[in-house]
Amino acid sequence: MALEIYDTTLRDGTQQEGISLTVNDKLRVAGLLDDLGVDYIEGGWPGANRKDTEFFKRAISELDLKNAKLSAFGSTRRPNGEVETDPLLRSLLEAETEIVTIVGKTWDYHVQEALRTSEDIAIRMIAESVEFLVGHGRRVFFDAEHFFDGYLDNPDFALKAILAAHEFGAERLVLCDTNGGMLPTQVHDVLNKLKTQIPGAELGVHFHNDSGCAVASSITSVNAGVRQVQGCVNGYGERAGNADLSVLLPDLALKMDQPVLENSQLEMLSPIAHHIAEIVNISLDAQRPYVGTSAFAHKAGLHTSALARRRDAYEHENPAAVGNRTRMVVSELAGKASVYSKAAELGLPMDDDLAYRVLEEVKSLEHGGYQFEAADGSFEMLVRTMSGWKNDLFALESFRVFSEHHADGGVIAEATVKLSVQGQRKVSTGEGAGPVNALDVAFRKALQDHYPAIMALHLTDYRVRVLDSGDGTSATTRVLLEMSDSTNSWSTVGVHENVIEASFKALQEALTIGLIRAHE
Repeated sequence: MALEIYDTTLRDGTQQEGISLTVNDKLRVAGLLDDLGVDYIEGGWPGANRKDTEFFKRAISELDLKNAKLSAFGSTRRPNGEVETDPLLRSLLEAETEIVTIVGKTWDYHVQEALRTSEDIAIRMIAESVEFLVGHGRRVFFDAEHFFDGYLDNPDFALKAILAAHEFGAERLVLCDTNGGMLPTQVHDVLNKLKTQIPGAELGVHFHNDSGCAVASSITSVNAGVRQVQGCVNGYGERAGNADLSVLLPDLALKMDQPVLENSQLEMLSPIAHHIAEIVNISLDAQRPYVGTSAFAHKAGLHTSALARRRDAYEHENPAAVGNRTRMVVSELAGKASVYSKAAELGLPMDDDLAYRVLEEVKSLEHGGYQFEAADGSFEMLVRTMSGWKNDLFALESFRVFSEHHADGGVIAEATVKLSVQGQRKVSTGEGAGPVNALDVAFRKALQDHYPAIMALHLTDYRVRVLDSGDGTSATTRVLLEMSDSTNSWSTVGVHENVIEASFKALQEALTIGLIRAHE
């Protein structure tokens, strides 16, 4: 049977320090994961918090998943409770997902010290919870918490725990290295023993990366014949993170010939990894394998001369296979194919001279802090401008923004925008909850009479990142902004020491792209 990929970025990944996703963020990430082609998306823990409960309610109506199935996560019933009245089990049913994943204790140490109950009750908690959910028509995956530690400490109890889940209908028994301390050799030994102890069971694995072995242990488990591997995009997760799907997926597909993704899906890995990094607002390590901007970068000298003759001389895989590209840091040829590819995707004409000039401009702008990976709208504007396109939609004269703090604690922002639109001078003022909101309102007022389509454009995301925090309040900031119409969305980027100026640059480009596309 085919190997399954189970993504837990929206649940386990959000437990990473510094990550806090809104419901809209989670819906966007889920859509990207579905585009990538994972088999299961764990959306969160309904009933544990209002955000996750709302996510599942909206996901049913708003997500049109084509590749993945959504899973709700929860725990077994409480030690002294009953399944029929357990609120968390009820919340799992109310999430209305086909798949439900529940976690239970399989280490006797945790049963004694965390649950403070007996081993027999812990076994009944697992069995009854699985039976209850299966009886209500759910497919159940069982996460065996601390399984490897538990098996090495008390194999009899750990085995009884997962057998209880198996006997009462759990389709997958997911063995979790919750503390992340296992080495691949230990994982190999445990899995080999389990083959004879639970024949016929469909096993999965879930590794944390506290010993730096999460991906290696996942690969070891696949070689041992497990059915499912779990992990998070970009290795997000509590403490040192979870098994990094951005590394594990290409390892499985390219190194082990596991058909986990279609080639066209694998080619989206780098853009999706970067896009999700922007959503969670944590910079992606440039040296991250496969998807990092430096993963296939080469400086002048021996490497570049060898690569000119043989592309595989200093690259273990073709970067295009994962949506990345070779970068010759000092070569004028670096990345030209990527410019051609993106221009074709956008339907824009391209030739060698223009590709070279665009590439040089991209290099220059990225050196100054721009990031075009998740800003397709800004890249489109750059290509159009360098192709000779002139913005005859409007011309900016000036803009002004101020915020007013009232005695009652209320704050309101006001923006004034002065434009020339089709030969007419337009001055409009807008109020908003913040300066960018006020600018957006003022901009639309100035343009709506001439371009009614602008009212169908919606600002769906706005993020600010400090690029050189050592400069304190004078630091350069990068603003990433997302705009959408009824069918498509696009992102733009602005960089400046003044966050309002950076925001305005991104906003102006986003609205311009929207008007161009509406006209075309």
